[in-house]
Parts: sequence; structure tokens; C-alpha cells
Amino acid sequence: MNSVEQLKNHVQPGVVYRRADLEKWSGAVDRHLRQLTNSGALVKLSGGLYYSPKKTVFGSAPADDEALVRAFLKDDRFLLTSPNLYNALGLGTTQLYNETVVYNRKRHGHFKLGGRTFRFAVKHYFPEKPTPEFLLVDVVNNLDQLAEDREKVLAQVKNKAASMKNRALADAVRDYGGARARKFFSALLTSDKLQYA
Repeated sequence: MNSVEQLKNHVQPGVVYRRADLEKWSGAVDRHLRQLTNSGALVKLSGGLYYSPKKTVFGSAPADDEALVRAFLKDDRFLLTSPNLYNALGLGTTQLYNETVVYNRKRHGHFKLGGRTFRFAVKHYFPEKPTPEFLLVDVVNNLDQLAEDREKVLAQVKNKAASMKNRALADAVRDYGGARARKFFSALLTSDKLQYA
């Protein structure tokens, strides 16, 4: 078995690889990667990132967003979110956004991975999953970036906050709120005799 076949045998469908992950199975990794991408066994996603396509009845499935971001960051500590999640809070937001936001501790900026654009934002604190309380705080943090009537959104945020468990919301404000969110929620939380700072 030649080296390129040996490398191909180690590559599993549906998995995203960094170039460094594949070096251990090849003595000429760049040449072999070219051969495998030319044959379709691998797809180059961006500099140093490769995907082994998973075949389905509908054709090749794209790389999973979480696997893609995990390989790009070389880190498990991130949160995938989107302004579209705000629509589920019942704030009257209706815009659809073609953007996936990646809260993480390493990278900042827009990166194109596998034909999709991700906006990476460095944050030191974020939950494992986007909770309603986190999303409500995140709306206020990102108000300037929304294509919505801001005053209406803030009025709806106040209404939504009144229906939430105050302790969970206070914790979210403390842990994830920027200066604007802390100031905005401060009056609401203080009126309920809650301390969150």
C-alpha cells in the first residue's frame, strides 16, 4: 500500500482535520493532501483545514459547524450562536441574519470556513448553551448590530425580563453583560430588590 492510500485509510467520513493531524500518517503530507483533494477524498475548507465528505442519499453532507470551529480554534471552549435566536424570545424581532457568531477566547474577526462565513468574537465568559437569559442579555449587548427598531426591542426586553426568573437573569447580567446591558438591567433588577453585582 502506498503512502497516499495509507493516509486515505486513516481519514474518516464526516471529520474535519487540521494539516497537523494528518502529518503522522504521511511522509509527504502536502503532496498527499493535494492528491486526496484532487480525487475528492478530502475537501480543503481553508488554510490548513480539510474535511472528509460524508456521503448521504442527497450527496455529500457539509462539515458540521461545531466540528469545523473546533478544528479551526484547536479548542472546545466556544459557543455558536446567531442573532436569529433572538426571534424565539418573543421580542417582536423578525429579521433573519445570515451570520453565525462564535464566542470564543482566541480569535476575533470574520473567517470563511468551508464556504461559510463565521464572525468570531472574543469573550471570556459565555454559557455552554444559549439560555433565554443569556440571549436576552446578548440582545442588549448587540443592539447596535440589529436591523430592528431599537426602542421597541428594548421595551420588549423589559416585558420579557419581567416574566423570567429574576435570579437566573441577574446571574446572566453579572456573567455576560457589557456596560450597556448592566446599566439597562440594573434598574429592572434593583426594582425587584435583587443584587446582581
